[in-house]
Amino acid sequence: MGKPTGFMEYERTEFEAESPKERIQHFNEFHTALSAEEQRKQAARCMECGVPFCQSGVMLGGMMTGCPLNNLIPEWNDLVYKGCWEQAYERLRKTNNFPEFTSRVCPALCEKACTCGANGNAVTVRSNEYTIVEKAYSEGYAAPNPPKVRTGKKIAVIGSGPSGLAAADQLNKRGHSVTVFERSDRIGGLLMYGIPNMKLEKHIIERRADIMKAEGIIFKTEADIGNNVSADEILNQFDRVILACGASEPRNINVKGREAKGIYFAVDFLKSTTKALLDNDLKEGTYISAKDKNVIVIGGGDTGNDCVGTSVRHGAKSVTQLEMMPKLPDQRAENNPWPEYPRVCKTDYGQEEAIEVFGADPRVYQTTVKEFLSDDNGNLTAVVLVKLNPEKDPVSGRTLMKEVEGSEYTVEADLVLIAAGFVGAQNYVTDAFGVERNARGNVSSEQGTHKTNSDKVFVCGDMHIGQSLVVRAIREGRDAAKEVDKSLMGYTNL
Repeated sequence: MGKPTGFMEYERTEFEAESPKERIQHFNEFHTALSAEEQRKQAARCMECGVPFCQSGVMLGGMMTGCPLNNLIPEWNDLVYKGCWEQAYERLRKTNNFPEFTSRVCPALCEKACTCGANGNAVTVRSNEYTIVEKAYSEGYAAPNPPKVRTGKKIAVIGSGPSGLAAADQLNKRGHSVTVFERSDRIGGLLMYGIPNMKLEKHIIERRADIMKAEGIIFKTEADIGNNVSADEILNQFDRVILACGASEPRNINVKGREAKGIYFAVDFLKSTTKALLDNDLKEGTYISAKDKNVIVIGGGDTGNDCVGTSVRHGAKSVTQLEMMPKLPDQRAENNPWPEYPRVCKTDYGQEEAIEVFGADPRVYQTTVKEFLSDDNGNLTAVVLVKLNPEKDPVSGRTLMKEVEGSEYTVEADLVLIAAGFVGAQNYVTDAFGVERNARGNVSSEQGTHKTNSDKVFVCGDMHIGQSLVVRAIREGRDAAKEVDKSLMGYTNL
């Protein structure tokens, strides 16, 4: 342990963020990293406790607590404190293929379970991770390391999101020949087009993809299996296939007036902005714009927040974010003790920016859309909202949100963004490979495995477990790769 008294000597210090007024002028990441010396002090706060919940990755109270990748957090915190940055990077990469992604977009389950956080402020695990990986790039030891021996086995990975990339990275390291098929024009899947630049600049993805190419992985973009590429062709050419296409079917809001013009799924809205930024520096008319519009965002999660932040940057006239559930408490409730994930109200970057611009929190709780209103040309003009109350279902015991009779009211709306989550894999992909799906719309697998009912076909990521976190997707990809390797070689050392 580097400094036994570090957690008492040093206060938690986080990356400094640009003010909301400054950062809404651009689409870049807006945090300034600490110096390496200051980050060493932050790493010294790690207690290296006997039971490090930070790396546990277990379900408590129905939610994940600790890192699903089981990152060796106390070990690399100790190495950072001692100034052994390259060794810290090696320990980090043992469990995490893409720390440059997780250190930017993960909600830091590790910090929520940190022992320091039980009676104070948690260790800055995520920013420690960020500094480790960025130092590795700047000093040249995050360099390509292609396998010295090839097995002669060929594997196709369908989808280049975090789970697909993790599976490809693992299997390539083993010496298998891996080809990744991506239906979009750029590598990254959810990372590229589902997460805005403000959280993850796209050159970060391209930087890692370039390393993977140099290590021997082949990427084929605009290859949409089931449409312009035959699934049978893939099955005939490759020894194994891994489906990592995500839970790409967005949940719809099926109410009266849904056909009005001006209603979009959040994923399409966010993709259009990112693609326009990359293609033409956000040229007017090339993306779904919120400029001078009254925007309604349906959904209170991370994607809804991303829509709020993006709309503010576009120059929206107003932004309202609807959340069906009641507001969470500001502090942990007694029935939500540490180290469970804290079910508390979080004001994220997009909401902070809306407060700065419009003077009020954009969130409206226990509310949903009852009807969309449009003009004679079919253009959206307003939405009818209704209040909701939680009620216990007497049969299942579940809490259901019920409409409050007579609580309807109408608000102006020119643009509605549906950020209500996803309902599973897309039919044309699953049909193309002949894989079965479960009641939740995800691809079914043999109990406790990633093997589907279709010969040679495995599944991982959101396509397997449903919409989840990037860090869980990486774990899914790693686990699927291990199974694929064993099925090919009879054993695995992954």
